Amino acid sequence: MSELTWLTKSPRPRISLTTPLGHKNLEDRHKPLRLDGSAKETLEQGRNRLVMAGVIFAFCFVILAGRLVGLAISGIGEEEAPTADTDISRPVAMVENKRAEIRDRNGVLLATTLTTASLFAEPKKVINPKELAAKLTTVLDDLSEATILSRLASARNFVWLKRNLTPSQQYQVNALGIPGLHFRSEEKRFYPMGALVSHVMGFTDVDNHGIAGVEKYFDAQLGGSEDSPAQDLSLSIDVRIQHALRDELSRHMSVFRAIGAAGMVMDVKTGEILGMVSLPDFDPNRPSDFSGDAKFNRITLGVYEMGSTFKTFTTAMALDSGTVGLKGGYDATEPIRKAGFRIRDDHPKKRWLSVPEIFMYSSNIGAAKMADEVGPKNHKAFLAKLGLLDKPSLEIPEIGAPILPPRWNSLETMTISFGHGLSVSPLQLSTGITAIVNGGAYINPTVIRRDNMKTSPVRQVIREETSSIMRRLMRLVVEKGTGGRAAAEGYLVGGKTGTAEKAVGGRYKRDALIASFVSAFPMNDPRYVVFAMLDEPKGNAETHGFRSAGWTAAPIVGRLISRIGPILSISPVNEESEAVQKAMFIPIYSREKKLASF
Repeated sequence: MSELTWLTKSPRPRISLTTPLGHKNLEDRHKPLRLDGSAKETLEQGRNRLVMAGVIFAFCFVILAGRLVGLAISGIGEEEAPTADTDISRPVAMVENKRAEIRDRNGVLLATTLTTASLFAEPKKVINPKELAAKLTTVLDDLSEATILSRLASARNFVWLKRNLTPSQQYQVNALGIPGLHFRSEEKRFYPMGALVSHVMGFTDVDNHGIAGVEKYFDAQLGGSEDSPAQDLSLSIDVRIQHALRDELSRHMSVFRAIGAAGMVMDVKTGEILGMVSLPDFDPNRPSDFSGDAKFNRITLGVYEMGSTFKTFTTAMALDSGTVGLKGGYDATEPIRKAGFRIRDDHPKKRWLSVPEIFMYSSNIGAAKMADEVGPKNHKAFLAKLGLLDKPSLEIPEIGAPILPPRWNSLETMTISFGHGLSVSPLQLSTGITAIVNGGAYINPTVIRRDNMKTSPVRQVIREETSSIMRRLMRLVVEKGTGGRAAAEGYLVGGKTGTAEKAVGGRYKRDALIASFVSAFPMNDPRYVVFAMLDEPKGNAETHGFRSAGWTAAPIVGRLISRIGPILSISPVNEESEAVQKAMFIPIYSREKKLASF
């Protein structure tokens, strides 16, 4: 007999199997081996453990395989765009969600999105940081070696070195062949017109989110989302008008050494703004290079006492209410003294003036008496209808609110009648003038193209008859009054000058003026309102030292209208023709109610 022994792990029992070698009975030789009870139990446990291990392994395999399939389908787990707080080895190209384009009313491209390369480094793979910094500054001259070295000293796996490189810069950096430098494709907002439409357009941040102008106001539309694709934007701006406006303002700002200038052109029938310029301006392609003053929009955000341009509203109010008629007038012989203040005329006639004369000669005394007769309550209500007492509505976020007097009594009504004591934006002034000349309908202004939309007036401000009279009075100012230098032959320009001292620290600064001229053309059938303003102009030899609006701001309008009239398809007329003279005739009466010679 021989013994076969199996040894197992603890408790390691010894199992003996006995086989009768040499037994003659074949069946006895092939009898199954018999195990004692302890051996059977041990084998059973081992088998159960193997089965359990297989089940667990299979379960884990199924779970892991399912997870991998799910990640592949959903895309979760892909590398995201790197940020300052992210620590990854290498960023990959972002998922494209291209920001929509912005165009002018004629389809000229104003803003688009370009694919650019951004440079980043993996500090741990940079062999010689000093050498890298020295070579890189030869290509990217706006980066210093110290800046590059400080970024490479970061413990992160990557650091940004320069966002939005030009193709030339990318090629030159790549040609350096420095290990540890990589590029990532990004999107950059580009403004082909540069500074031309800067205050209307605004700009975006490095991540293409709008932070000023229409870029901010329409950020959701331009950027789009998963549920709503990005949509292009068509503005009411005409870059041809915009260029002419900016050119004339720049020229006169330089000639009169003004610290700023502003202007706009608005369609009186639709409320569309065809041109809006504020100087100084900035290049939205690199907004960080410009000061806050350059980014300040004098048309919409700035509020000023607009001087005698307000006499347009005062006269329209008095005529429309029936307080006074064209045959009426007021004694402007002596200044008005009220509550310790004196109201006088800059160029006094020292006589009784009819309503057309008060407007034509820009008499403060006549306007103050006219408004006082209407009364503070009605005066305030009338200006409210013109939108001059509330923050205006426009599709850009940089909008200034008017500054109203703390109280509104007789004295305030008198001073506001000629543009002192109430500060409004040029946008508000121009919109109010639009209602005065277009038949009396107030229309909300817009920088969005409305050509295919039916424009509905918000409210009727004055009667059509009053509007007709005001158009002829505004024409009279250019023909025979203070606005003669705004004339543009053939275009029947009408308007009103405004010169006001700037209020600084609660007091008026006599050597700092706001000179403005607001106009419309052609006055026999007005189509456009044109506004121009100079901030602190200085007189020169050509103006004999005068710096008032008639000398400084009015010429801007005259030159501008001569340039844009043909662009706007306005046909010049013979201003001396009988038909034109009849349409523009306005009677001027003397104190004895007799028709004056002119």
